[in-house]
Amino acid sequence: MVRPGGAMAIRLLTAIIAPALLLFLAGCSNAPDEGGTGEPPNPLLYELASADGTVEGWMIGTIHALPPGTEWRTPEIGRVMSEADFLVVEIAGLGDDARIAQTFAALSSSAGLPPLGQRVPPELAAPLADLLARGRIDPERFSSTETWAAAIALARVEAVGDPANGVDRALIADFSGRSVREFEGAEAQLAIFDRLPETQQRAMLAAVIRESKAASKDPERLQRAWLAGDAATIEASTRKGILADPALRDALLVARNRRWTEALAVILRQGPRPLVAVGTAHLVGPEGLAALLELRGYRVRRIS
Repeated sequence: MVRPGGAMAIRLLTAIIAPALLLFLAGCSNAPDEGGTGEPPNPLLYELASADGTVEGWMIGTIHALPPGTEWRTPEIGRVMSEADFLVVEIAGLGDDARIAQTFAALSSSAGLPPLGQRVPPELAAPLADLLARGRIDPERFSSTETWAAAIALARVEAVGDPANGVDRALIADFSGRSVREFEGAEAQLAIFDRLPETQQRAMLAAVIRESKAASKDPERLQRAWLAGDAATIEASTRKGILADPALRDALLVARNRRWTEALAVILRQGPRPLVAVGTAHLVGPEGLAALLELRGYRVRRIS
């Protein structure tokens, strides 16, 4: 991933695709004390109905890290939360930090790795050193860290928000006493990144370094788009940088959407009505859950 917008695409992965990763990267966050944009929140929220108009469930696009104090609940979100019978998320056990940390360590650590500076093109050695300095990160921290994990950790240098304030975590807490199901779980989600070929992992790392200074000029852009429900901006971000690579886009986004659509179709046929809460990037565009469900005959309507 070497084109402009690459760092935004990586931050998109960490913020609205992969909640498990954020549990380990919060220490690199430059989160402000307060969140919000001054405009009324309007996150993407969809009603799912059968062909005859019977409402069978809802979907909300989440963001997995937010600054403290960010107001995102709307009256419609509150209504849907009260009417839904159960919740479906990417990872149900987000509160089990110890178990996920153990899984992360097992997948992201390998012996005998070259120094991080040797995993980037020579012209990026100095920019890498600058990024590490800005993040106050000792390069030795990555001596046994696989490249995918190092890339996402470095992307968090310019990111904002805290996973403790993630929307998925808040919804799981709100559904206490009701069933919470998961599409993947932490181990399966982290394994997607771990299975990436080293060439693609290094492309991620190079892109983060190249775009780090540009990203620092407006690190809250993605959060504003999420709060506003700006589907066009979010969908455009999923087509930049490394996600323009068809193989990587399929592994990280499209194939997962297809699997989730299959699972969701079964869930919707069973009767009780779910609220499906997944990273917003999974909902938008022609390969998003909304479009894939429409192809199966469901009526998908945005509500706000």
